[in-house]
Amino acid sequence: MTQVYVGIGSNIDRERYIGQGLKALRRQFGELAVSSIYESEAFGFNGDPFYNLVVSFDSDGDADSVWRRLRAIETANGRPVDSHKFTARTLDLDLLIFGDLVFNDGQLKLPRDDIDRYAFILAPLAEIAPGQKHPVHQQSYAELWQQMDKSQVKQHCLSKPQWLAEALDPA
Repeated sequence: MTQVYVGIGSNIDRERYIGQGLKALRRQFGELAVSSIYESEAFGFNGDPFYNLVVSFDSDGDADSVWRRLRAIETANGRPVDSHKFTARTLDLDLLIFGDLVFNDGQLKLPRDDIDRYAFILAPLAEIAPGQKHPVHQQSYAELWQQMDKSQVKQHCLSKPQWLAEALDPA
C-alpha cells in the first residue's frame, strides 16, 4: 500500500462539488484523512474564491491508475476534459504525492512541483502530514510551511464545517 495525498479545490458551487468529490474518493479508495478547508482568492485569474483541502488515503494501485481515477471523478463532476489552469472549476483533484515516488513523464509529475509554492496546498498538507518529508527537498511539510513567505497569502482556515462532516459520513 502506498500513501497518497490529493489536493482538492473548487470555486463553483464549492460545498456541493467538494462533497461529491469526497464521497467519490471514499468509494474509490476507502478511508480518507482530511485536512481543514481553506478559503482563498482565485489565483492567476479573476474569479470567485476557492475552497481547498488535502486528503490522504492508502492505495494498492500505481500512480498512473490513481491519477486516471482522479481525472474520471473530476469529469463526472462537470469538469471539462480540456479545462485549462487558472480557470474556474467545479472540482480539481491534484495528485500531490504518491509515497516517495519521484516521477515525471511529461503528463504526471510527482511530487507535484507547486506543493511548496502555494499556501492553499502547503497549509492543509502540513496540517495532515506535518512530519512527513518531501521526497525531493527532504524537509517536512511543517518545516516547508514554517519557511514559506506568508506576507502575500490571502486565505483563511474554515476548520471543519458541518457540511464536510456530512460529506464524509459513510451512511
